[in-house]
Parts: sequence; structure tokens; C-alpha cells
Amino acid sequence: MKKILITGANSYIGTSFEKYMAQFGAEYQIDTVDMIGDAWRSKDFSEYDSVFHVAGIAHSDNGKISKEKEKLYYAVNTDLTVETAKKAKAEGVKQFIFMSSAIVYGNSGPIGKGKRITKDTPVRPANCYGDSKVQAENGLRKLDDDNFKVVILRPPMIYGKGSKGNYPLMSKMAQKLPIFPYVKNRRSMLYIENLCEFIRLMIENNEQGTFWPQNKEYSNTSEMVKMIGAAHGKNVHLIHGFEWALKIMGLFTGLVDKAFGNLYYDKSISTYFHNYRVCSLEESIMRTEEK
Repeated sequence: MKKILITGANSYIGTSFEKYMAQFGAEYQIDTVDMIGDAWRSKDFSEYDSVFHVAGIAHSDNGKISKEKEKLYYAVNTDLTVETAKKAKAEGVKQFIFMSSAIVYGNSGPIGKGKRITKDTPVRPANCYGDSKVQAENGLRKLDDDNFKVVILRPPMIYGKGSKGNYPLMSKMAQKLPIFPYVKNRRSMLYIENLCEFIRLMIENNEQGTFWPQNKEYSNTSEMVKMIGAAHGKNVHLIHGFEWALKIMGLFTGLVDKAFGNLYYDKSISTYFHNYRVCSLEESIMRTEEK
């Protein structure tokens, strides 16, 4: 039996992983510790094979942020991560899994310009949130060795039932709008159950290194809205010819490129010797939208 400690309570990814792992019964023991306050520092980590660190502050700011918020990003996403890993290593944990993000590569490419990420693409964070993830990665690599294997995951946008971020907004639009602009873009995304299976395989195979999991299929924002509408029995009509207007809007707000821009991983960096894509894109949307 593998014993896993999730560091960070009530996170979407942590709670989803715990629910997903329940299907394997006694093969895995999953515990969670709350990282708010100081009580976690007295928690005994020595009985666990792997620590899955999900505690962190998600990026929810558009525009300039305060110095206090910037310090908080580094305090939680960087300093707390490294401190947790040091405790895990000192107490004999063999593996530490860290949720980084595609945000380490900066913002999406604008409409009409591709942004393809390969294994050799340098990190270039566009904000303190992305940089706080990069600094955490750097700190963790200093602890990495044969007896303490560090796994860094850089997933693209994660979605699924109950997720936050851009997906719920797309879902609302798909259910309300009869028409939607068609924009030719390409994005990597990752369904939550595909992520959970990937994490399970990381633990099962005692992996080490940096990984870029993604769905088997790339996503197109417009076509995804149409698929979400179809899951609710609605036919969303995609209208061509609006790219120019969106490009102009993109000069005034980063939200346009965030929704319709391009950011995708080369498929070669997301392959793994065991299949972790338990759901296709179409099936994942059906599962996410079901009542």
C-alpha cells in the first residue's frame, strides 16, 4: 500500500485527487493536512511514501497588484512549498510532487500567432504569480536526489466539474448565447481525471523530473463552446469574420488573448509510457456538464 499526504486542504485538485483515488480501495492511503497556520509543522511526515503539494495561491488578478499581494504569492507559492519539501525530505519521504503551471512560460500568444511549447522552451514568467512558481521549482531542484525524488508538473488549464477559472465562463456563454465568434486557435488543456491518473502513475512508478501532462486532443475555444452547448442540447452557431474585432479588443484587455490566444504543448513532451488519458475531450465535456 502506498501512503500519500496531500499538503493543502480544500483545493480543487487535492479534493478531486482524493475522490479519484477512492476507486482503488486499500491500494492507497490518502491523508490531507491543512497548511494554513502552524499546526502542519508538527505533523509527522515520516509514514508517507509521497507528498502531493497543492497548497498555493491561484492567479486571479488582471492588471497591477499590490506589493502586499505580490509578497503573499512568494510567501505561499515559493517559501511554503520549499519549507514543506525540506520537512518531507528530513523526515524520510521518498517523493515530493509539486503543482507548477504552464504560466511559467508567460502569457498566451495573441490571436493569429502560435505559441508552441517544447521541452527546450525557456521559462519566461509574465507576472509575479508565474515567477513564484519558477522560484519554487528552483528551490525544489536543490533538494532533488536519488533518495528524495522531486516531480514538477506544469499542466495547462485544468477543468472539470466544479473547476474555477475560464472554463465555467465558457460554459455559461455556451448555455446562454445562440451565436459565438469563431477564432482559429490552439490550446492545451487537461481534464481533471486525466490529471489525477497522471499523478497516480507518478506515485506508482516512483517518478522524478519535470512533466507536461495534457489531453490527447488540442482544444479550440470556439469549438469547445459549441461542444459545451451540445452537452446541454443547444446548437451554438459559430460565426466567422470577427477576428479583427477581437484583435482590436485585445489591445485594451489581456482577457481576449487569454480566451482566444494560442498556447499549446508539443505533443511529444506529454507522452508517457502508461496511458493517463482516461477521458477524451468530448467525453470530458459531457462528464463536466452532466447534472
